Amino acid sequence: MTSKQRAYLRSLAVNLDTIMQIGKDGISENLIKTVSDALEARELIKLKTLETCPYTTKEAAEELAKATNSDVVAVIGFKLVLYRESEKHKKIELP
Repeated sequence: MTSKQRAYLRSLAVNLDTIMQIGKDGISENLIKTVSDALEARELIKLKTLETCPYTTKEAAEELAKATNSDVVAVIGFKLVLYRESEKHKKIELP
C-alpha cells in the first residue's frame, strides 16, 4: 500500500464510527472472526483499545492485521483503522 493510498483511507476513516473495542480478553479467535467479517462487509473499520487491553494499540493493530490479512491504515491514541479489500463487495476505489 502506498502512502497516497494510506492517506486517502485515513481521510475516509475520519467519519467512521468505532465499531468494536478490544478489552481485557485481548485478541481472541472470536474477535479475529468478527473483525474479518466486518472487513469483508465494510473494507475499512475503526476499532478502539480499552485501558484494560493487554496490548498497546500499535501491537493490537499489527496482531489483528496479521490475523485477518489486512493493512493497518492508522494508529492514533487508543484508536486503530484497518483496511482489507473485499472479495465480494468492493466499495472503496483506491487512487
